[in-house]
Amino acid sequence: MSDEKKSQETQGPGARQPAILLPGVITALLGLMVAVQLARAFVLNEDGDLQLIVWLAFIPARAIAPTEFPGGWIPLVWTPFTSAFLHAGWEHLLINCAWLAIFGTPVARRYGTWATLILFLVSAAVGAAFFAATTLPQVQVLLGASGGIAGLTGAACRFIFQPLIVARDPATGEQVVLGRRMGTLAELARNQRAAFFIVVWLVLNAAVPFLPLLIGESIGIAWQAHLGGFLAGLFLAPLFERRPKEKTT
Repeated sequence: MSDEKKSQETQGPGARQPAILLPGVITALLGLMVAVQLARAFVLNEDGDLQLIVWLAFIPARAIAPTEFPGGWIPLVWTPFTSAFLHAGWEHLLINCAWLAIFGTPVARRYGTWATLILFLVSAAVGAAFFAATTLPQVQVLLGASGGIAGLTGAACRFIFQPLIVARDPATGEQVVLGRRMGTLAELARNQRAAFFIVVWLVLNAAVPFLPLLIGESIGIAWQAHLGGFLAGLFLAPLFERRPKEKTT
């Protein structure tokens, strides 16, 4: 059987489609976060869960009072990243999973596994830094993937609102969709849909610390991590753009 025939059979209408349409890296991140929550809910006892939080959640106060916490300041090396896989409950986890699937998928399809992981983890760490800068010297604990997911959202904003690039196949004459171009910050500002989404997203998160004045209680949203992660993804995304290969003669 020729390669051409094999290809036609594989891509034909009767070909089997993958059961999971999400990119592998997004599926892996979702699976890991769900597995951790399942372990906390059904495997660990109360003391074990507390130890997990102490060693893997991000606690900025370790930096100024290291003797007050097990391990001192050393867990600050890894907790800006590991805290992204812990959540305050199933509702918190499910919201983050939905957001990750929606905005992480286009980023993963554009940049691939490693770039997506780097963007996610770096954005989580930047979000943790913003959290630390706005909560110290109070003792507060950061849990959740919101900072990393916000980073993927910011990265996606650089291209998902741009018009499709369409070319014509030189062999068949058919139109072929090549994707979307990376938008500059100036182009995002001029694009009504992009500008509206970004401004609304930033304003809603920046308004969170003022909600207690209206409702009388804190709602426990780490808005600082959202803002820091989003800005990290928005500015770092161009670093992962694939450069066109130069033609050689």
